[in-house]
Amino acid sequence: MSAVPERVGPQVTVVVPTFNEAPNVAELVRRVGEATRGLGAELLFVDDSSDDTAQEVRRVASGAELPVRVIHRDVPTGGLGGAVLEGLRASSAPFVLVMDGDLQHPPELIPTMLARAVEPDVDVVVASRYVGEGSSAGLANVVRQAVSSTSTAVTRAMFPVRLRDCSDPMTGFFVVRRAAVDVEALRPRGFKILLEILARHPMRVVEVPFVFGARFAGESKANLAQGLHFLWQLAGLRFGRMSRFAIIGGLGALANIAIVALLTSLGAGWFAAAVIAAEVTIVGNFLLQERFVFRDLRDEGKGVWARFGQSFTFNNVETLVRMPVMALLVETMHVAAVLATAITLVVAFVVRFTFHSRIVYRPRRSSRRTELVEREAEQAAPGPDPVQSL
Repeated sequence: MSAVPERVGPQVTVVVPTFNEAPNVAELVRRVGEATRGLGAELLFVDDSSDDTAQEVRRVASGAELPVRVIHRDVPTGGLGGAVLEGLRASSAPFVLVMDGDLQHPPELIPTMLARAVEPDVDVVVASRYVGEGSSAGLANVVRQAVSSTSTAVTRAMFPVRLRDCSDPMTGFFVVRRAAVDVEALRPRGFKILLEILARHPMRVVEVPFVFGARFAGESKANLAQGLHFLWQLAGLRFGRMSRFAIIGGLGALANIAIVALLTSLGAGWFAAAVIAAEVTIVGNFLLQERFVFRDLRDEGKGVWARFGQSFTFNNVETLVRMPVMALLVETMHVAAVLATAITLVVAFVVRFTFHSRIVYRPRRSSRRTELVEREAEQAAPGPDPVQSL
């Protein structure tokens, strides 16, 4: 391995996010210790478990070959990605290596990854299943392998520039140069933290092949909810706030259409059905966009009741404007009520998003953007290994 410049403290922090992985801890600590012997490594578990994983880490740490720490999070904000972000913040080492706690990522590959990471023209080293002799053989079955390869292909297609040099942006096994990452710019929403890092930073990427192994112990945490979380993360990274607003608007539109269809099938008039559906979905959409679209702006602007009042009023006015249009479509042009509802909701989307972005969630202070820019400039001030200009 290339020589790492001498410094006080660890040269690399191995960050392992865990959720109920107690049976794997001892073997993981042993193998990481052997693999990093003489490399100046420390091992940091960031634990969101409901079992005794944290206690097992503390028990094993006393006999480990390398320093071992554990951070237990009672509130697992951001899921696995949030755990990795916590590890990045807690590390003082120039390099951070991220790997899973189930030993499907072989610790024996760590020296090879670090040897590439210290090269001056490298920001991140990705252990890839899709280069050289790498494979995803350790995935439980053919279906999971197909889902993994398909999601990887879709992700790379959505980020053709940032992921040009990365064949496996879905991997959780990588080394990153700590100074190349602005941790405050990361907004982890799921378990694909490497994708978040690469999408938000222009990184110089190199890859090494690895074989995704079988679990040492325990059960996989992959499920449908994580898959939906990933789609949400992907949409947010690619299209930003507007895509999340659109997704919620789409869900509201489906609910609106379903309510209209239900009420008209029960004998209600189309106008009454449309009004009831609109009021229900206006409230539902506001609650969802508070949680998933504008959450980061809530503290910078008006209070929640003021936001709700503006949103509710605007959407009702917009609904009143939509009603004559619907009347024209239904009564004059003989368009089905459900189809007329769908058409007018699509047309209203851009106007709604613009109003909410510029009015409802507008920060109180016009200088807010200037303050954020100044804060980012202070955080990026030159140091021993300065963050590259983005």
